[in-house]
Amino acid sequence: MTTYRDFIAALRTLEIPHYRPVIAHASLSAFGLVHGGEQTILGAVLAAFDTVIMPAFTYKTMIVPELGPPGNGLAYGKWKDANRMAEFFCPQMPVDTLMGAVAEAMRSHPRAERSDHPILSFCGVNAHFILETQKIDQPFAPIHKLRENRGWVLLVGVDHTVNTSLHYAEWIAGRKQFVRWALTPMGAVACPNFPGCSQGFQAIAPRLERVTRSTTVGKGLIQAIPLNELVDAVIGWLTVDPLALLCARPDCELCAAVRMHNAH
Repeated sequence: MTTYRDFIAALRTLEIPHYRPVIAHASLSAFGLVHGGEQTILGAVLAAFDTVIMPAFTYKTMIVPELGPPGNGLAYGKWKDANRMAEFFCPQMPVDTLMGAVAEAMRSHPRAERSDHPILSFCGVNAHFILETQKIDQPFAPIHKLRENRGWVLLVGVDHTVNTSLHYAEWIAGRKQFVRWALTPMGAVACPNFPGCSQGFQAIAPRLERVTRSTTVGKGLIQAIPLNELVDAVIGWLTVDPLALLCARPDCELCAAVRMHNAH
């Protein structure tokens, strides 16, 4: 059984200064049996770093109109049933189950704050100066602030397919973004600069090997990547190959829209 002490010891081996802010992505199941569950992983990360943020995305707030802009990576007119199931965003809404139990533990932490984007919110501890930068049309502004403060990406039992900072790097590199819509107490609102697909993101791993610090805990791998170097790697690759990091699924409407955009 993996313990809190195991996680603390592993995080210390990464030799990242505690005052550097981090964006963490974590999977509880990746480590097998963990004494204390998701609270143990979250507690270790919060003990190791002064400032931590995590994605707190809420996809169940999303709705799709009957008509919308072309090339937007989705088919309109097929979402009536899903729209009926959509919920209004509120700060107390649990994070999407795809974010994992550790992200939900962060959201409900007594010292955590949360930004107010109705789909792509972030939560964090000692991170008000980061979270307050987010705007409806600047969903990844918190990661930009993290980068300004020489922050790190922490992958705790997960790979780059859940690395939200790669979406930020794509946006900085000029990759096509999308529009989605969400239910809020003030009605349906458009959410521009929405990211594309992340299923091809693991392809970045070899290009980050030189700057990636890693360690193992139980059955799981923990990786840390400096955000500045990550962004530089993505910009450099997309400059040479504008289709890099796209997935290979033939039915992916998002990646198809990016390919079409770059073909024009």
